[in-house]
Amino acid sequence: MKTIIVNNSDEGAKKGLELVRAELESGNLNVFGLATGSTPMSLYALLRESDLDFTNTVSINLDEYCGLEPSHEQSYNYFMKENLFDAKPFKKNYLPNGANKDTAAESAAYEQICNDNPIDLQILGIGTNGHIGFNEPGSAFDSVTREVDLVQETIDANARNFESKDEVPKTAISMGIGSILKAKKIVLFAYGENKADAIQKLIEEAPTTDLPASALQSHPDVTIIMDKAAASKLK
Repeated sequence: MKTIIVNNSDEGAKKGLELVRAELESGNLNVFGLATGSTPMSLYALLRESDLDFTNTVSINLDEYCGLEPSHEQSYNYFMKENLFDAKPFKKNYLPNGANKDTAAESAAYEQICNDNPIDLQILGIGTNGHIGFNEPGSAFDSVTREVDLVQETIDANARNFESKDEVPKTAISMGIGSILKAKKIVLFAYGENKADAIQKLIEEAPTTDLPASALQSHPDVTIIMDKAAASKLK
């Protein structure tokens, strides 16, 4: 596990851009695993402004809220179009369909998409409780794509994007931890003091399902890019 400490998210995004560029220009980035939320937005801003060409690259997103149409302004489908896809077209973009009421069938189909398109580079953020994707504490390290219940901490954190907390979806379809670990390379970004506890446990403590991100300790190629605030509790 490699760690890079930067001053802020802008510097972190520049490091991330360097990694993405190296993989793409070497021909090793055919399938790009993407995350949503505020953490990767600075990276996506640089990707939009860059000269990188993704037209021969497939993208696969980690997750999607259940119950939201792809056109809903708070869906992750909408988020990705606004923050990356409209500016940088890909060969194909895959996201779970949160509007499909048969979540079991949708999850199984999405897991098959992941298996058919092995991810070369996976972008991750980390929740304050250590979740990756929407794999909340207690998620099995060999879990696959499925519908998950969001814990109150995650709902509260995402409420800022909705008019009221009551509008935040309570479940989501998420790639499992086992699905994520199949990626050849993983880059996790963490910014802010509120991520410091999770980062300290991820890097310095033994793996436990109480901290889903700690499963990354078993992966052979993980880079963690964090700002000084997120790194502030490391010993």
